Amino acid sequence: MQAHADKPVVTAYIGLGSNLAEPVVQIRNACAALKRLPESVLRQCSSLYLSPPLGPADQPDYINAVAALDTTLAPHDLLAELQRIERAQGRTRGVRWGARTLDLDLLVYGDRIISDEALSVPHPGLPERAFVLYPLQEIAPELELPGLGPLAILVANCPKDGLKRYA
Repeated sequence: MQAHADKPVVTAYIGLGSNLAEPVVQIRNACAALKRLPESVLRQCSSLYLSPPLGPADQPDYINAVAALDTTLAPHDLLAELQRIERAQGRTRGVRWGARTLDLDLLVYGDRIISDEALSVPHPGLPERAFVLYPLQEIAPELELPGLGPLAILVANCPKDGLKRYA
């Protein structure tokens, strides 16, 4: 992928989560779909992690991962591509924090801070979500999060809350 003068390459980090319809397969399929995104190169996917649900307790545990993506897509265009992948894998929007086939969150987009009706980056829940912080640390241990500081400090202040690496 070549950077154009008007389209610099940005590293974006994507959170992946699933707890329905064979979650491990859902995450692996999502990583494969990220490889096919236009104007993008998938650099890395973290290990898989098992975590208790954040929302209603009457749902299965989640499988989570984080992916690093180099892209020239604008942030909102990348978000639209992530939502397209979710829909292709059977995602329907229902109960907030409810069970889902696939959840793809744009966690970080380079050094940008974005806050509008469609997108908040860095992702607002990132500092207290072990299921995002620990896989992110696995693939980007030196990362500085825009407006939040060093990832290592966020991880040190975030208990694992039942998070386990998935074998």
